[in-house]
Amino acid sequence: MTADPTARFSVAGKSIIITGASGAMGSEAAKGLGAAGAKLTLAGSNREALEQLAALPECAGAAICVRRPDTPDDAKAIVDTAVNAFGKLDGMLVASGMNKVAMITDMDVADWESVMDANVKGSWLMSQAAGRVWLEQGTGGSLVLVSSTRGKLGHPAGYTAYCPSKAAVDLLGKTLAAEWGPSQVRVNVLAPTVFRSELTAWMYADDEKGRATREAMFARIPLKRFAEPEDFVGALVYLLSDASTFMTGQVLYLDGGYTAC
Repeated sequence: MTADPTARFSVAGKSIIITGASGAMGSEAAKGLGAAGAKLTLAGSNREALEQLAALPECAGAAICVRRPDTPDDAKAIVDTAVNAFGKLDGMLVASGMNKVAMITDMDVADWESVMDANVKGSWLMSQAAGRVWLEQGTGGSLVLVSSTRGKLGHPAGYTAYCPSKAAVDLLGKTLAAEWGPSQVRVNVLAPTVFRSELTAWMYADDEKGRATREAMFARIPLKRFAEPEDFVGALVYLLSDASTFMTGQVLYLDGGYTAC
């Protein structure tokens, strides 16, 4: 009798950290992974939002760490919260990040640095803290970093901080996959295009600006729509489960076909 292949997609009982858990992607990931039985550690700077998320039936039993990965101590505290709560760490989604938009001739260095710190330094610090635990555990693990189609493609309207930061995340994922492969720690990168969030709500609006933006974008997106946060849950279940034990060092574009055109 052939074993059920869908069993490899189970995340039940896996201890998984989500940073940026109060954001659009992070919160939807928490609900999806929690409903599938994962033991969640939710990290972010908004205590109220984290507590509301942890109170949902899907996230019952989740641990909370009210921190952003701004320093090595912050990153360690987040990882320690998961290990202390559940005795181990199996996977992590680094969904925290930010953007500040300005043409390069107008952008302050401080704004450029803040984007790099949030997107690159934060991913690096969380990777370092989790990696130390995984190498000590000796049982492997799965890390998912969040990038963007803008890690591959430029943008004409003030993205000289964001695009380079996401390209750095892509290469960080590939480098860690090579470094940690012998220890069976897998590292992959999820790279979406526009998805619904507080920052992109205007693109979904039924006004002249929203309609014009969608028309221009949909000319490049074969599926002719933007993403919803729940569109990423299936890929995350795959990447954080045993179904992807031979996948590492990859940038997975969930973009409706945007980068194919």
